[in-house]
Amino acid sequence: MSHLSQTATLQRMRTPRAVLVALTTAFALLVGGCGGGPAPRAWAANVCTALSPWRTEISTLTSQTQQQMTAKTTPAQAKENLVRLLGGAESASETARSKVEEAGVPDVDGGADVATGFVRSLTAMRDAYGRAKQSIEGLDAGRADPFYDGVESVMNKLTTEYNQSALDTSSLDSEELRAAFDEVPECR
Repeated sequence: MSHLSQTATLQRMRTPRAVLVALTTAFALLVGGCGGGPAPRAWAANVCTALSPWRTEISTLTSQTQQQMTAKTTPAQAKENLVRLLGGAESASETARSKVEEAGVPDVDGGADVATGFVRSLTAMRDAYGRAKQSIEGLDAGRADPFYDGVESVMNKLTTEYNQSALDTSSLDSEELRAAFDEVPECR
């Protein structure tokens, strides 16, 4: 549309409603013309790129926590180390959640549900680590036996919450996404 015809069209629009309808229509055409969210392969690559460092970090933190639990340290040292480790897991989970959310919604049937499921799962994991960190911070490190009993209780609860927050992929009905996760190098 030429500049003159755009100006003439705008001049004919005398009511705010007409302007709103025109803007809404233009926006819908622009958004509709974009073809929706990222293609399945691009989305899967983005998600796996976000999750790969998270998995590595969680694995490292889990190993460090196990070492911490068997190391000969004072309860105060153990508390400090566990709070730091759990805070790291919480932070890593938030980074992964944020990156998965930034990946958008895959352009497949049910893509919004899939994307929401990934983000919800990572949010729950982040929150579980955060609650565990707060619980450890609240423990009295003055007496070893009650402190370590408390740590054991907190870690058992963390394990339960972590397992409950795991993404249920059994309902992933998109063959396109299944194939994408199997095919893209970032997911291998």
